[in-house]
Amino acid sequence: MMQVPRLGAFVRVLAPIPLSGGFSVTFGAWLGVHPDDLQRAFRVWHAPAYADLDLDGRLANDLLDRGVLGAPARATVLNVLHTPYVTTSTDERLVELLRGPSDHDDVLSHLPA
Repeated sequence: MMQVPRLGAFVRVLAPIPLSGGFSVTFGAWLGVHPDDLQRAFRVWHAPAYADLDLDGRLANDLLDRGVLGAPARATVLNVLHTPYVTTSTDERLVELLRGPSDHDDVLSHLPA
């Protein structure tokens, strides 16, 4: 989690992308959130209430050059041992990416060696 003056408040999230062939890749990304939501996340991060954490915000990273930078997104705790996962969006490009599958070879070609 971080808050950057004149830039905003951000929470680290995971974005799982289903791939063809039954594979998947999970990206770490930042979700821009309201400062009040950042404080709420900070308060519950290591508490039992973390299991119920949902955060609404906007992706602060593009994923696979798909034009999802700034897309509205919801992150939900699916496993209390993990960072919240991006689970939904109202942005069609992000929904398509999360729903998948994306072409395995195409996605791998975007990853650093």
